[in-house]
Amino acid sequence: MSGADTWSAEWRRLRRAIGRLDAQTVTVLIVAALVVILQMQFGDRRWFRLEIAPLLGVGNPGLWSWGWWFVLQGVLGFVLPVLLLKFVFRQSLRDMGLGWGDSRLAWQITAIYLPIVIVGTWILSAGSDFQSQYPHYAPAAHNWRYFAIYEGLFLFYWVGWEYLWRGFVLFGTRRTFGVYAIFVQAMPFAILHMNKPLPEALLSIVGGVALGALVWRTRSFWIAVPIHAAQMLILDFWATLRIRSGGASGLGWDTLKQVFSTL
Repeated sequence: MSGADTWSAEWRRLRRAIGRLDAQTVTVLIVAALVVILQMQFGDRRWFRLEIAPLLGVGNPGLWSWGWWFVLQGVLGFVLPVLLLKFVFRQSLRDMGLGWGDSRLAWQITAIYLPIVIVGTWILSAGSDFQSQYPHYAPAAHNWRYFAIYEGLFLFYWVGWEYLWRGFVLFGTRRTFGVYAIFVQAMPFAILHMNKPLPEALLSIVGGVALGALVWRTRSFWIAVPIHAAQMLILDFWATLRIRSGGASGLGWDTLKQVFSTL
């Protein structure tokens, strides 16, 4: 066989192989990778301060920079994938993981989980190191209007972050990978935690699989938002109350009454 015939045969094999690929699965995985790259390149708060703030004439980009990061993640991780699945691949809301699914089970799990988070974050917030770090946008701890704006934008961030993995990748690839889509979505999620402290990085593997399995079982992405976002939002709330009460560090009932008196 001549060299030309060999290349012609290889080209036919390649075309046949490509033809057997599931277009939705390929697109979902490529777009998910693209979203991560775009978020890292253009969603950075420093990039906003250097490139966007001067164009907008923003003199103090503090809250604006956080908003930019949160909103871009929400748009890239939620809005864009939903539009793609809906209008390009003609998926229903249920197929995209946006239906209510087994809402009874989801609410039961949430009801069990939230009290644990409330108590756990109350204990964590007693430490001065946590009070110095949360909320990340420090002025939010001293102004309830800033707090509400910051947390509202933060919630949109969580919707985008969670849907990218537990919605777009999980439901977008399930017809190809089946239940193994749980592990497919968990891998990049864990890799994105590689710069975190080692215990957190290792737990992200367990958490990614567990949360993916939970979403798979309930057939709805929505359960992932309160499960993952609650710990950060509630920790911000407790830390803010403690900061506003002068750095209260106790754990008992008297401290609880003291911090709530600042509302």
